[in-house]
Amino acid sequence: MNTRIFHLHALSALHVGTGQGIGAVDLPIARSRATNLPLVPGSALKGVLRDEAKEKWHVSEDDIQALFGADSQADKENIHAGAAAFGDAHLLLLPIRSFAGTVAFATCPFILQRYARDVRGILPESPKVPALKDSASVPENTVLRVSGSQIALEDLDIGSETSTEAKQWAEHIAAAVYPENTANSEAWREQLCQRFIILPDSTFSFLADTATEIRMRIRIDRETRIVKEGALWSEENLPAESVLYGILAIDKSRHSRNAKSADELSALIPAGETQIQIGGKHTVGRGLCRLVLSDDLTKGE
Repeated sequence: MNTRIFHLHALSALHVGTGQGIGAVDLPIARSRATNLPLVPGSALKGVLRDEAKEKWHVSEDDIQALFGADSQADKENIHAGAAAFGDAHLLLLPIRSFAGTVAFATCPFILQRYARDVRGILPESPKVPALKDSASVPENTVLRVSGSQIALEDLDIGSETSTEAKQWAEHIAAAVYPENTANSEAWREQLCQRFIILPDSTFSFLADTATEIRMRIRIDRETRIVKEGALWSEENLPAESVLYGILAIDKSRHSRNAKSADELSALIPAGETQIQIGGKHTVGRGLCRLVLSDDLTKGE
């Protein structure tokens, strides 16, 4: 089995929902049950990449079925699971409105520790995760400070300290999200590094609950040109510039008429950057993303 890391960079607001909500938001986004942090289920990514393989990468139908599984039970003699296993995409960076620097790309020690564990052996060795108390950690070249060491995110005033670990993490993540073949990669990396911030876990959890994007939607009656009765609802989105990551594992084919190895099937999904649209609300511009798949992989049995 071959294992690779992917990063999902939202270029527009991203709505991967859970259906009707029971709280203040009618259509909330998917979140982890244990941490309440936003995520994108692997099933959402699998369906999009199946279409990409057919339409953009021109993969044959036999290879598509080997990778993603049979799309129906019409051929009952060839029902099998796909060789590709898509992990959930977990939140890595959350863009937060900042009084200075326009936007901060925020993360926290819990997320960084999990990220370092998940990418170990696939990406270059991760930096040390700083131990935070009440202050945030930022690189020395930060543009987020309002005055002195103070940073204003949303309605929060947060003290900050510069650290080597924050600088190393900013560069580490920037290199993964903006590989060298990305247009203007150096400029994008610098922008991310200048706005990178590691928040205490509790502060980040609060912002992950309250700093997502809520949009109100209506439906207009074609005859009266006013809002239809009951046609007002709210949608939650991950804001544009959010970054998530996940694991893609590819095993050997289970297709009875296609005996490709894991290496052969892995080669069908190209490394590098792919533009995709994922989640719901496509026709109003939601879900435009860059999918960056690592060149590096681990091989197992």
